[in-house]
Amino acid sequence: MTDDHTDEPVRLTGAPPTGDPGDLYRSLRRRFGTVAPVLLDGDVPAWYVFGYRDVHHVTSNPGLFARDCRRWNAWDNVPEDWPLMPYVGWTPSVMFAEGTEHQRRAGAIGDALDAVDRTELVSMCERTADELIDRFAGDGAADLIAQYSHQLPLHIIARLYGLPEHDIPVLVQDVAESLDVNDDAAAAHGRIHARMQQLVVDRRQNPGPDVPARLLEHHAGLTDEETVIDLLVVMAAAQQPTGNWIGNALRLMLVDDEFSMSLQGGRRSASEALNEVLWEDTPTQNFIGRWAVHDCQLGDRRIRRGDLLILGLAAANTDPQVRPATYGATAANRAHMSFGHGEHGCPFPAPELAEIIAKTAIEVLLDRLPDVALAVPPEELQWRPSFWMRGLYTLPVTFTPAAPALG
Repeated sequence: MTDDHTDEPVRLTGAPPTGDPGDLYRSLRRRFGTVAPVLLDGDVPAWYVFGYRDVHHVTSNPGLFARDCRRWNAWDNVPEDWPLMPYVGWTPSVMFAEGTEHQRRAGAIGDALDAVDRTELVSMCERTADELIDRFAGDGAADLIAQYSHQLPLHIIARLYGLPEHDIPVLVQDVAESLDVNDDAAAAHGRIHARMQQLVVDRRQNPGPDVPARLLEHHAGLTDEETVIDLLVVMAAAQQPTGNWIGNALRLMLVDDEFSMSLQGGRRSASEALNEVLWEDTPTQNFIGRWAVHDCQLGDRRIRRGDLLILGLAAANTDPQVRPATYGATAANRAHMSFGHGEHGCPFPAPELAEIIAKTAIEVLLDRLPDVALAVPPEELQWRPSFWMRGLYTLPVTFTPAAPALG
C-alpha cells in the first residue's frame, strides 16, 4: 500500500500548455498509477481517480462514494469565492440528491425526456440546423462553434421546454453571457433562473406537451422549486457538453482526412464518428465528483471519510489496462466513461437525445455545405484552457456560398 503522504500532490489548474490532456494523463499514470493526490485552485486537496476500473468502482458504489457535497471534510479551507464553487456548492437539485430522493428526481427527468418523440426530435433538429446555417450560408465563411455547434443544443432544449420562439434568442444570449468570467455572468444566471421560474408558473396554469409540464404532472410530485432547479440542470447538461461534442466532431472531420473521407464516403455513420469522439476528445474530461462516505482504500491509496474525489473520465477512456495502444476499434465500442456511470451517470434517455442532436447537426451541415473546409492551419485552433471541459474557442471554416434552405 502506498501512504497518501508519500507522493507530493500535483496542482491541477487550467490545462496543459500543449492543449493535449493526454500528456498529463500519461504523466500522472506513470507517477501514481490510477489514483493521484492533487491540489485544486487555492491548493484545496482532492483525489484524482483516473483508472477505468477505479472510476467504474467509484461510480458503481454510491454507498461508499456519494454525491452530497456537504460530506466534504475540507469545507473550512474553501473560500466562498472559490472558482470551483459552482461545481461543489450544494443546491437542492437532482445533482446532489442521493438514494430514494435521487431516484425520485432522476426518474421524473428520465420519464419527461423519454416522452419526447424521436422522429419529431429529428425533424426539430433538422429545421433548427437549417435555420442556423441559413444565417451564414451566403457568407462563404463561418465560425462553427459560436454560430452553430454551441447554439443548436440550446435552441432544441428551449423548444423542448416549450419556450416561445421570441424568447429563444434572448435565452441563447443569456446562456452565452453566463459562461463568461465577468460581472455580467451573475446577472445572466439570474435572468435564466427567473425565466425558468416563470415557465414553471405558466405550466402550472397552462400545461402543454413539453418537458416542464411533464415534470410537474409526474407522479414523483416535484415542487415548483425542484422543477425549476432540475430544468436548469438539464439545460446546463444539454448545452455545453453537446455543443462541444458537435464542435469536437467537426474539428476531427476537418483536420483528419481519413476520418473525413470515411464519414463523407459513407464507410462509417455519423453515430460511429461521434462515438469515436467520445473516446478521443470527450467534452466532459473530468467531473467533480464524489465524497467518501467512509475511510476506505482505492487504487492503493488511503481515502479518508469526507475526501473529495475527481472522476477522470477522459483519462479512464485511455487507460491502457482496458484499451491497449494496439486496440483501435472504438467506433462501435460504447463502453467509454464519457457519460459517467451508475446512478449519477447521465440518465436515460439523455445520451440518446444528445446523440440525435449531434448526429443531425453533422449530417445537415455536410448536406448543406459539402465542401466546408478549415479556414486556418489546424495548429492554430485553440482549445479552451479548462481541466474540466474539452472544447474549442473557435472553428473558422470556408465553403461555397449556398442559398438558404428555408423560405
